[in-house]
Amino acid sequence: MLRSMYSGISGMKNFQTKLDVIGNNIANVNTFGFKKGRVVFQDLYSQSISGASAPGATRGGTNPRQVGLGSQLATIDTIQNGGSLQTTGRTLDLAISGDGFFRVGSGTDISYTRAGNFYMDNSGDIVNSDGLYLLDTAGQKINVPTTAKSMSIGNDGSVSFVDAAGTLQQKGKIGLAKFPNAGGLEKAGGNLFKETTNSGTAVAGTAGASGIGTIQSGSLEMSNVDLSEEFTEMIVAQRGFQANTKIITTSDEILQELVNLKR
Repeated sequence: MLRSMYSGISGMKNFQTKLDVIGNNIANVNTFGFKKGRVVFQDLYSQSISGASAPGATRGGTNPRQVGLGSQLATIDTIQNGGSLQTTGRTLDLAISGDGFFRVGSGTDISYTRAGNFYMDNSGDIVNSDGLYLLDTAGQKINVPTTAKSMSIGNDGSVSFVDAAGTLQQKGKIGLAKFPNAGGLEKAGGNLFKETTNSGTAVAGTAGASGIGTIQSGSLEMSNVDLSEEFTEMIVAQRGFQANTKIITTSDEILQELVNLKR
């Protein structure tokens, strides 16, 4: 069988995966804190027809002759560039301007997120849309008395509220985390990331310190998906898929001609 047919099949599979990633990016164009994916290809190993030879006394050297056998996925990257900030004016809508992630969960089950749409439950604990606790710098949940008249959150994550007597009270600071390799985090669904062996261990810190970004209360970070870029990549993937199908049909026509030699 022709090698070109199998090369075309490998190309089709790769472009299918690329379209899957593009489709997921577009589906999450309005998801708060979403980080888009990117597919990278690389060539497969090549079959050597002849190796290279060094120059001799009477003849020059020759280059290797190889036939490539298709392509394969190199990686599916998570692009951690920041998205644009949307002003909401709601105190518990938080955005990180710079590097870092919010820490949510409890105990040792901690997840990380850039989606800052937080809420207050009936006990006064600050939680995300799934009920996971927003953690402070000590890894504890943040509780604001339900009797508080108002609350505010500073750029350094400090939580303040005015109690029933009209006195301003401090309630600790929101804890953020930074990773040596944020691209190595694993998407866990629900706008959450999980630590992996290649992301490195989370370095907990305070907003505005140690290279961690500041917190903007009253704003939300939008998805970093660029629709114009995604539609362009979709066209490229579609044409690439079509081109690989042409390789297969052309190889099939050649095989048909070979078969027809015997009549």
